[in-house]
Amino acid sequence: MEIDDINTVAVLGAGNMGHGIAEVAAMAGYEVTMRDINEDLVQSGYEDIEWSLNKLAEKDRMSQAEADAALDRITPLVDMEAALEDADVVIEAVPEKMEIKKDVYEDVEEYAPDHAVFATNTSSLSITELSEVTERPERFCGMHFFNPPVRMQLVEVISGAHTDAGTLDVVEDLAEAFDKTPVRVRKDSPGFIVNRILVPLMNEAAWLVHDDAATIAEVDSTAKYDIGIPMGTFELTDMVGIDVGLHVLEYMHEQLGDAYEPCPLLVEKAENDELGQKTGKGFYDYEEGEGVQIPTDEGSEQVRRRLIAEMADEVARLVGEDVADLDDVEDAVMLGAGFPEGPAKMADDHGLDDLVDALDEAYEETEHPRYEVSDHLREFAGADGFHAAGEDEDGETEREYETVSVEVDGAVGHLEIDRPHRMNTITIDMLDEIDAAIDEFVEDEDVRAVLLTGAGDRAFSTGFDASTAAPGSGIEAAEMSRKGQQVFGRFERIDVPVIAAVDGYCLGGGMELATGADVRIASERSTFGQPEHNLGLLPGWGGTQRLHRIVGEGRAKEIIFTADHYDAETMSDYGFVNEVVENEAIEDRAWEFARDLAAGPPIAQKFTKRAMVAGRDDVDAGLEVEAQAFGHLFTTDDLWEGLAAFQEDREPEFEGE
Repeated sequence: MEIDDINTVAVLGAGNMGHGIAEVAAMAGYEVTMRDINEDLVQSGYEDIEWSLNKLAEKDRMSQAEADAALDRITPLVDMEAALEDADVVIEAVPEKMEIKKDVYEDVEEYAPDHAVFATNTSSLSITELSEVTERPERFCGMHFFNPPVRMQLVEVISGAHTDAGTLDVVEDLAEAFDKTPVRVRKDSPGFIVNRILVPLMNEAAWLVHDDAATIAEVDSTAKYDIGIPMGTFELTDMVGIDVGLHVLEYMHEQLGDAYEPCPLLVEKAENDELGQKTGKGFYDYEEGEGVQIPTDEGSEQVRRRLIAEMADEVARLVGEDVADLDDVEDAVMLGAGFPEGPAKMADDHGLDDLVDALDEAYEETEHPRYEVSDHLREFAGADGFHAAGEDEDGETEREYETVSVEVDGAVGHLEIDRPHRMNTITIDMLDEIDAAIDEFVEDEDVRAVLLTGAGDRAFSTGFDASTAAPGSGIEAAEMSRKGQQVFGRFERIDVPVIAAVDGYCLGGGMELATGADVRIASERSTFGQPEHNLGLLPGWGGTQRLHRIVGEGRAKEIIFTADHYDAETMSDYGFVNEVVENEAIEDRAWEFARDLAAGPPIAQKFTKRAMVAGRDDVDAGLEVEAQAFGHLFTTDDLWEGLAAFQEDREPEFEGE
């Protein structure tokens, strides 16, 4: 089966995951049947979809007509045969119990067309075991969506022992057609990628408290504010549900051994029905207590080493056992768990040798098998880390980027902010990578224009990711401001035109980045703003100085003082956006614009930028640069090429000479 052969998707289950998957499939243009065991359940799921689609329309993520059309493509059903009779792909999303899923597949096998592919939405259960209930295990795989499916970008595509490669290919293509990011899990291993990292991490947090090595406050403060993950580990456990995490952990324990023994603290909480937010009490009290209260300053270096070491060992096992590629592990955890960086990057930054020592010390102290270091982690430590720099054909070290994507396409250098899972927020490390990318473009004589974009269609960039750096003093904060000012200012000073193509939110530091470009184009759905005053701050990466030069002092003060959001048309009226284009056309127009500018006269463009910058504070200085540049250009081959092309009525071919 090829992706073009798929017309109808059957979703089994109308609960939170089921109706979310059905909505995603319908938004992608597929006919969808959504089935559950009774009319009340299926109708409730259908109404949830209707509400969600209307909300997306209200927020301009789609038009109302598109929302109505997506809803019309969904048929809610109770009858299994009717739900499956035309299905090309069956996505099962029933409760996470092996017995329930097996019972469902007996009926699915009876009614589904012979050509249909089966995909189970499971967070940890064996794909192989489920596939063997059917008569088509080669056309059976895992398709693990994350909750809520409409918002979460990641889909884990998991191979069972019998799964055909073509099945994985078409399901990955389907995930991409759903506008999701698939990562492939090559082996049927408990927890797959994300839960294989997160669940042992939550278990280790519980063991630290159980063994009196740390308090809940110390663990969560360390996780959230020292390591920088979005939530404290106990906060996350309460949100997921202690019973849910324990269920996955017990399965890992059964399949992978005593290293995954559930902490008695988790078992005790589950037995007392203290399951987290859903029962009003877990590790935090949500009814009689204050809920989640995580101190910012109780982090522990011992806890930090233990938690990062735990993640590092799981990453090493996943990669070393060929469950998944390292890049897929990193992407999955960032997309599925919202980590600001991948766990391997965190481990490399800390130092694998020290993490191995931390685990060895813990094993010597406790003799618990969870601290036994895998051979794979020792090998990575001996090879200088997970992300050891490679060498190119000339033996020179290649530059590796973690938070941005950098390429040169023809005469255009393309820099993309590549953190869609975090709305392309900017980190301090990213500033270094942007700086390095500019160096790369400057050193490449073929680059004649630079294009700035943000990955995905939700955001160009929503500004600084405060979770990745918390200045400890005013002096440190000032230095962080100067660093952003310097890096973004380079786009004004480099000799080639810089185009920022904005699609989605462009806020705070993201807008300051766009302000550093020479030209800005935006999709109709884009939103701009400098919200710093809402936080008691001011734009710190050049916004107070560069914005008013583009829109005028009055408009700049309005934008900064109000901290409001502005649509693309308004920012075009203000003179900030040069061109507003239809949403679907933004990528093509961005590249067309960049290539047009790259085809221009490079020497003239260089001196034009220099003259404009020189004249900002001193008109006479700017005029002098202009005059000298004008004289110099009369001596260039580009001038005569331009004149000849004009006379011959053709496009000039400037060589920069």
